Amino acid sequence: MVDQTKVVLAGVGGYGKMYLRHLLDAQKRGDAPHPFRIVGVADPRASTCDRYAEVRAANIPVYHSLEAFYERHTADIAIIATPVQLHTRHICLALSRGSHVLCEKPLASSFDDVSRVYHARNAAGRHVAIGYQWSYCPAIRALKRDITAGLLGRPRRMRTLVLWPRGEEYFSRNPWAGRIRDEANLPVLDSPLHNACAHFVHNVFYVLGDAPDRSAYPSRVWAELHRAHAIENYDTAIVRCTIGENGDRVEAMFIASHAVPRRNGPVFSYEFDDATVTYDDAKTADGIVAHFKNGDVKRYGVPATSDNPAKLWHIFECARTGRAPVCGIEAAFPQTACILAAQESSPQIATFDRADVVVEKNEMGRVHYPKRLHEELEECHRRFEMPNERSLSWSRPGKTVIPKTPSEVLTPGVNGAKVRVHVKPHHAPATAPL
Repeated sequence: MVDQTKVVLAGVGGYGKMYLRHLLDAQKRGDAPHPFRIVGVADPRASTCDRYAEVRAANIPVYHSLEAFYERHTADIAIIATPVQLHTRHICLALSRGSHVLCEKPLASSFDDVSRVYHARNAAGRHVAIGYQWSYCPAIRALKRDITAGLLGRPRRMRTLVLWPRGEEYFSRNPWAGRIRDEANLPVLDSPLHNACAHFVHNVFYVLGDAPDRSAYPSRVWAELHRAHAIENYDTAIVRCTIGENGDRVEAMFIASHAVPRRNGPVFSYEFDDATVTYDDAKTADGIVAHFKNGDVKRYGVPATSDNPAKLWHIFECARTGRAPVCGIEAAFPQTACILAAQESSPQIATFDRADVVVEKNEMGRVHYPKRLHEELEECHRRFEMPNERSLSWSRPGKTVIPKTPSEVLTPGVNGAKVRVHVKPHHAPATAPL
């Protein structure tokens, strides 16, 4: 009889229901890539999952917490889709009980938490994969290989735009939505760039990484963070960063907002010496396309959607073969470093002028948005300019932040809870001097 991999799912009421659905459906069809058995579900709100009746009918044990599950059971793989402020606790718990881990994005919300999961993984000798689905799909993997091989030339400038409207209902869906810290004072940093749009921040660092399971790392970050909704953190972000230093330096820009009336994105443009790579979610038939300066065109295909199960089956393969995940702690860490630096750059979230904010009910709920913001953000993206460089009246430029290096954060005994901050003049130039 073939050994079955034992799986526990922590969090099935939200995004985690996708993992549960793929597992249950694969069992029904009998076509799972790897033999497995679900040995437990841990979620205080498991009954809200649309597949809960099937879980009970299959006699799968349901527990209020992951701790309660591990008191009575073991698992080869733990799939964690709990709130971000619980990721570190749940990853470390699962590792200490001998489980490999697939945890939803983002990795963590503090340098201390990154350090904890890194050392817990090394001590346990198990794998930790982070669920940035683009990193597991053929289109992104092929693009990354060509970049690493130098086929596109040296990277120069990367820009990403994601305008996804979200209403009041989105920010009231749970106690930590839109919060910097939760009621237990755990870091959350819930925001477009650290939640819904985190994939697209991560992807820039990931495709520039010098190995299949590594990402590049930000060397300087400055940001403008704003809000139109009545939340603690920001719903609109314009972030610039440099990756690398001196002659190898790459400029990157991330623009994301939930305070807009209509959707646009993800849209990205990655510029290299010999080619420009583009993607527009509104033109999915085109997929990711590289236009070379010599006239050649290369099509990489369409990146994975949030419903793609590739990352799920990947952790099974890693557990079986011992091969490291393509998107583990080292690959996911730079996104966290960028977000922490952005929060340090603009610690006082700027509130848009209420007289300029429209409240409109649409399919996304009651959305709050400044009248011209959508077009202004699109223009910032097109020009590769910060709002203050365009002299927009609502601009509040942040200071430049130099994140701690990976070695400073991951070296045992080093406190990685803070970042070093270097303050520049209020109107920093587009390309910050070194």
